Amino acid sequence: MNKHAITATAALTALAAFCAWGEWVYEGQWGSFGSGHGQFNCATGVAVGSGGWVYVGDYGNRRVQYFTSTGSFLGAWGSSATFSSVYGIAITPADVVYVGDYYAGRIFRFTSAGSMLGSWGGNGGGNGQFNQPRGMAVAANGNVYVADSNNNRIQYFTSSGSFLGKWGAAGTGNGEFNTPFGVAFTAGGQVYVADTFNHRLQHFTATGSFLGKWGSYGTAPGQFKEPRGLAVDRATGYLFVSDTANHRIQCFTAAGSFLQAWGRYGGGAGEFNTPQGLTSTADGKRLYVADLFNHRVQYFRWSDPAVEPASLGRVKALFK
Repeated sequence: MNKHAITATAALTALAAFCAWGEWVYEGQWGSFGSGHGQFNCATGVAVGSGGWVYVGDYGNRRVQYFTSTGSFLGAWGSSATFSSVYGIAITPADVVYVGDYYAGRIFRFTSAGSMLGSWGGNGGGNGQFNQPRGMAVAANGNVYVADSNNNRIQYFTSSGSFLGKWGAAGTGNGEFNTPFGVAFTAGGQVYVADTFNHRLQHFTATGSFLGKWGSYGTAPGQFKEPRGLAVDRATGYLFVSDTANHRIQCFTAAGSFLQAWGRYGGGAGEFNTPQGLTSTADGKRLYVADLFNHRVQYFRWSDPAVEPASLGRVKALFK
């Protein structure tokens, strides 16, 4: 193949991929600072149940609130008697809700309406103990993975909290962490971890064998400043990342190829002030983001690509 043919092929491939990708666009939001229904004192974790209800960790109000898919208030549970704080949230297909208590170092589980089913943990560095747990994810087999942030490790448990295993230590090497925040589990059985202050993502087998990593400190696509929240699109396998100190969301393939980024610092639609947890719906058509210091949840919808643009036709004609 000659040089011009290679150039033509590369140009067509790149443009066709861009056109086929489509984009995520702002759809709506709810929330403001306060303690009333639908208000937040720092929105942290977010999860979507089987019926489309949206569960949000209300950190400073020490409660969980849940809503319809577009933000109409449905209910809440928790208080200072239940939680010292609320950070991570995860939910099973059967709508068992897991909630991480950041300061108490405990994981709680509830019914979808807030009846407590049990809890485990406590502050410390032993198996099943935590030092400021943050993100959580539930595997297809029901096992629960927890980012044990200040112990610089991932721990995983049965659905009722029996300890199964752990991996990680403080450092910058493969499988080491500097305060991991987010964790996400793919349908194919891989675990992704937001290695927050190493400004990178790492991924592993379900038992912690290192598979790969990407990212470095910066503002370019594929670089991060304190990645925190992670979510896997269950329809496509794509990975969403809250690039927190860059005040944006980035999206990648499962292998780490950059696809899209959006957002900037601010309080307007599609802008963020320290985005944290995020989650997608089962059909992959909507993404929810906990916008921490804007005290709200924003949601975005997938916009399918338009018909083939004239620019692609012109490239094809040029290289006939």
